[in-house]
Amino acid sequence: MRVVTERSAAVPLQQVKLNDPFWSRYIRLVREVVIPYQYEALHDRIPGVEPSHAVANFRIAAGREQGEYKGMVFQDSDVAKWLEAAAYSLAIHPDPKLEQQVDELIDLIADAQQPDGYLNTYFTVKEPTKRWTNLTDCHELYCAGHLIEAAVAHYRATGKRKLLDVACRFADYIDTVFGPEEGKIHGFDGHQEIELALVKLYEATHEEKYLRLAQYFIDERGREPHFFHQEWERRGKSSFYASVSGAPHLPYHQSHLPVREQKVAVGHSVRAVYMYTAMADLAARTGDASLMKACENLWDNIVHKQMYITGGIGSTHHGEAFTIDYDLPNDTVYAETCASIGLIFFARRMLELSPKSEYADVMERALYNTVIGSMAQDGTHFFYVNPLEVWPDACRHNPGKHHVKPVRPGWFACACCPPNVARLLTSLGEYVYTSNEDTLFAHLYIGGETAVSLRSNTVKVKQTSELPWSGNVTFTVEPQQAAEWTLALRIPGWCRGQAVIRVNGEETAGLIREGYAYITRTWASGDTLELALSLDILQVRAHPLVRANAGKAAIQRGPLVYCWESVDNGAPISAVTLAADPKLNSRFDPDLPGGAVVIEGAGWREEAESWNGELYRAAPRQAKSATLKAIPYYLWGNRGENEMAVWIREEASLV
Repeated sequence: MRVVTERSAAVPLQQVKLNDPFWSRYIRLVREVVIPYQYEALHDRIPGVEPSHAVANFRIAAGREQGEYKGMVFQDSDVAKWLEAAAYSLAIHPDPKLEQQVDELIDLIADAQQPDGYLNTYFTVKEPTKRWTNLTDCHELYCAGHLIEAAVAHYRATGKRKLLDVACRFADYIDTVFGPEEGKIHGFDGHQEIELALVKLYEATHEEKYLRLAQYFIDERGREPHFFHQEWERRGKSSFYASVSGAPHLPYHQSHLPVREQKVAVGHSVRAVYMYTAMADLAARTGDASLMKACENLWDNIVHKQMYITGGIGSTHHGEAFTIDYDLPNDTVYAETCASIGLIFFARRMLELSPKSEYADVMERALYNTVIGSMAQDGTHFFYVNPLEVWPDACRHNPGKHHVKPVRPGWFACACCPPNVARLLTSLGEYVYTSNEDTLFAHLYIGGETAVSLRSNTVKVKQTSELPWSGNVTFTVEPQQAAEWTLALRIPGWCRGQAVIRVNGEETAGLIREGYAYITRTWASGDTLELALSLDILQVRAHPLVRANAGKAAIQRGPLVYCWESVDNGAPISAVTLAADPKLNSRFDPDLPGGAVVIEGAGWREEAESWNGELYRAAPRQAKSATLKAIPYYLWGNRGENEMAVWIREEASLV
């Protein structure tokens, strides 16, 4: 296999120290509250929330205590994702207590590993004779992938090899089980994850067999005869889940076609974007042009036809899945938190392949809206589903909306999302920059410092950012010696090209390509670059084929999408209309959690008092003028249960 070495790569986490007025608060919240809270949740020590059983399962598998396996079949992955988040936290903020907790969990995991390298508590404890017999449903390789990701993160953070050695033994064993050779299983997992994890393991160990195995899983998927159908027949045409009858639905697993022939995102949204991430990883490392083209096709379909304005994906709770182009309902949406996180993974890999501002725009959109919006400001409550419209009574009484929660629960029996949020936010430094031999790409405007090697010259770059409340960003450079190199700045789509760049006080345009301004010069110590981005308030409309948003508008300012809550605007929110000329204005509101810029403007509210019990009538609508107030979407649901909507009606302004 030819391995490509010339590419843009993420600047490693240890080389990026974030210090940002907005984001440092979230990273600190994860470190001080989220990680300790989730540690207790995984140990079943938080009263009033659903027990995890995850650590207990490992204790049973390790022979440290007796008992029965409990929880989801993929419960091991919650422990792995917590370990990964903890490892990233240790990389940026050493903590002896946390390190001890991590080491103890690693010891437990190592004790649970079987002599041949296999590691999965469900099959070790409950069904030891059924390994690899139901890859469609049982997440064996998915759990292995999350363990591998945790191991790589821990090794890079601490230099300790124990968990990495466990992961390598497991991966080596998997390599003896799967592959094209005779006598091996010619198959793949129902939930993609192992593929991207194996690429990370290859990067950490330089063992090319791990890259080959990732490539095998990607190449094998979708080939005929279809593996999942063959496996189902071998099981006597039965599923792990009693509620499932019939043969596996191949599009749900993105296994209906070979991956290079897939052009439309279908099926379970998290599985999809995890697979697309691995495809982009492999395209970057092998130079596979057909795989790259498939990634571009799938990206275009998601972002231009199947993505919510908040960066959410997956429009139905049936299978947590994509449906069809432009089907984006607001009140029955799924938009699983993990799916937006997976979209961010995919976006960063696409940036490594080709720096286009759209990739970073989407990464930013999902991060500022769905990801941090999924977590309460107290760090102990989380959304699995991220709706764009909520009527709390309907969520309780309409079975079609039972998955939508008006307030964030403390934990879930299926708790994949909370530790996913923790691992993303603690590793956020890896998403700010990528670099190659002579260019540093700034993808996200988040304050902090980094050090990179450009043309064999160590360059320190300090970024200060006032986003999301102001569009002012400043870079100060300190190269080891004066030298020519390039700083490439993303010009976000939301500023609509209204950006001013000054180097040492002098305005410059730079070379604009694919939404990046390339500033190439001989940089000297103390040089500064100032970037001023327009933060106009935008009334955004959806494509006419998005039926749910016909006649409605959403509000965006910078990277933030806004929403309307009944605590500010009265109920029902559906009775509110934005004026044709709402004269929207912004102001900082210190009373919101953490303080935030709110947007206010003129509108109308329909009155219900005159209806006298009628359900329908022919009389004209009656409405009163009202001053409406929108808050950032990420803050919704932090002031008690109430109605919420992102899209509201607007008075027509015909042209």
